[in-house]
Amino acid sequence: MRALVVDPEAPSRLRLGNAPEPAPGPGQVLIEVQHSSLNAAELYFARTSEPGTVLGFDAAGVVATAASDGTGPEAGSRVVSFASAGAWAELRAVDIRDIAVVPDSVDLATAATLPVAAGTALRALWQAGPTAGRRVLITGASGGVGTFAVQLAALGGAHVIASVGSVERGAGLPQLGADEVVVGLEGVDAPVDIVIDQVGGPQMAEAYSLLAPGGTLQSVGWASGEAAALPSGSTLGSPEPKSIVGVYNGAGMADRRRQLETLLDLLVRGRIEVEIGWRGSWERVADAADALAARRLTGKAVIDIDR
Repeated sequence: MRALVVDPEAPSRLRLGNAPEPAPGPGQVLIEVQHSSLNAAELYFARTSEPGTVLGFDAAGVVATAASDGTGPEAGSRVVSFASAGAWAELRAVDIRDIAVVPDSVDLATAATLPVAAGTALRALWQAGPTAGRRVLITGASGGVGTFAVQLAALGGAHVIASVGSVERGAGLPQLGADEVVVGLEGVDAPVDIVIDQVGGPQMAEAYSLLAPGGTLQSVGWASGEAAALPSGSTLGSPEPKSIVGVYNGAGMADRRRQLETLLDLLVRGRIEVEIGWRGSWERVADAADALAARRLTGKAVIDIDR
């Protein structure tokens, strides 16, 4: 089958080539992939994986072969899926617990953006607890996870503060539900109850200092690549302790289907929308990777698996 494979000599270390077809195991379906999306972690794995590796977390398509044990969706079902690799190929074998059936009213290219970006935003907010009436600060708010986090926090009744890297990057965020849009943390002077942080480094330490007693910082990413140094004593002295919690939405999650079905339902009811900043053939994946790495991308990049 055709697939995007890791190649150290290719732009962004990815090229269109060939790979062995996957053989689905017990409790797995074989999906004919039509669309995938691009996430920052995949660019890291492209730099560190062996040549010939087929990467890709998110994939949407049609079930070509149903699970041999009779579980899961039948052949011909439109589905969206998550796995730790294998999305950037014509065929993908996936555990049935990591897929959800896509309603006819949802475009498969749109569905392909959900598992990592929207799923991570949803998990961070689930971990953080109720958001109604609370002040929620979202850093890196113009990216894939960020645009979903803004919408989901607003749906939960939060006062949403969206932090971006420049004024231009904040365009459109009020329409998604942001009550305030700030550059960095400039102008955020009142305490916040929840931080969804994707930047790490000194900005994460500063965001932690803005937490009200009992607040929580959900650490999603570390885009800055810098170390975070908390001021001496900043973690002490509160009767209601503040917390920093890592957010994991990778392989092995038992509630993946519930997560995907929740997001698909919100799409169907028009409660969230998908920001797609780039879409094109997988033959142009280097263009999408360059846009993401240079932070020119607002929202998600969708890769079409051309046949």
